[in-house]
Amino acid sequence: MLLTVCGEELNIQYIDEGSGDIVLLLHGWGARGETYRCIIDMLTPYFRVIAPDMPGFGGSQEPSFPYTAENYADFVRCFCEKLDIKKAILIGHSHGGRTIVKLVTSDKTKISVPKIILIDSAGLIRKKTLSQKIKIARFKLAKKFFSAKLLSNMFPEYIENLRRKNGSADYAAASPIMRKSMVSVINEDLSPLLPHIKAPTLLIWGENDTDTPMYQAEKFNKFIPDSGLITIKNAGHFSFLSDPLLIRRVLYSFLDIG
Repeated sequence: MLLTVCGEELNIQYIDEGSGDIVLLLHGWGARGETYRCIIDMLTPYFRVIAPDMPGFGGSQEPSFPYTAENYADFVRCFCEKLDIKKAILIGHSHGGRTIVKLVTSDKTKISVPKIILIDSAGLIRKKTLSQKIKIARFKLAKKFFSAKLLSNMFPEYIENLRRKNGSADYAAASPIMRKSMVSVINEDLSPLLPHIKAPTLLIWGENDTDTPMYQAEKFNKFIPDSGLITIKNAGHFSFLSDPLLIRRVLYSFLDIG
């Protein structure tokens, strides 16, 4: 599907299965809609499940400029308008959860959202360990030193190589535009927006999540007015894959599936 978003036309791939009330499922960073096949198959007997690959992921075209969290929310708004989605239950994992927080707390969003499910959601700034703080300080010092014109001409790739060496696997695998997008979204703290989420919100979290740790789940639960937290024992960041039977029971209960 061709979709005009943020001033440019992008080719967007998406899953659209089932019938009935709409569930809009937003994937995490580096993933795609098909990554959530187990959830899609759980819900399509009861709902119409729509899962887009967001710009720069899966089968969707990469944008021509780095996206912010607001740009990804703009994408979802344009996507919903294109498919005439006026009401949807929202499910978001990791980056998809971050996008939902931006989406539902904006006056620009016109769709009705009766319920929200956030799975190992991103959107908060992680606490840094001492070793991480030292690594960041070293990087900033090196960046400042090598930004001098003479040295930047002599070693044009030094800073980017340093970023790749010290960054995450997602960062290393991304294109230059998507790397800049990643830096932008992970450095925006959405915690001030949490009290403004009005829809009933289910939080599903992996007990051993190291990407969005449990203390972040507790903060989401504390500041979203109508929320509840389910912890998946021995699960990591992709908690929905660890115990599918439990996930199905939790989803069915929250979505009133008999």
